[in-house]
Amino acid sequence: MDFIHFFFLSALLFVIGVGGVVLNRTNIVVVLMSLELSLLAVSLNFIIFSVCLSDLIGQIFAIFILIVAACESSIGLAIILVYFRVRGSIRIDQASLLKS
Repeated sequence: MDFIHFFFLSALLFVIGVGGVVLNRTNIVVVLMSLELSLLAVSLNFIIFSVCLSDLIGQIFAIFILIVAACESSIGLAIILVYFRVRGSIRIDQASLLKS
């Protein structure tokens, strides 16, 4: 299988992730999942380039990105859980009450 298919898959995942962040304005969990999808696409791209260039640096960066993404999602979900307990909703348009 050619590497260009993997590049298209990575680009498609990244576009879906960015589109989910841009187009979704109601649910913060969907925004968090879209960010995770775009980070997964970037790490897949690093792995593809690492295999193409026969270098391990891309795989090390991919592991680092996955570790940061796991930490970001766990902290984000904890903040969302606390916010849900306080407000009773996790809608983004209601989160503007935090500014006052």
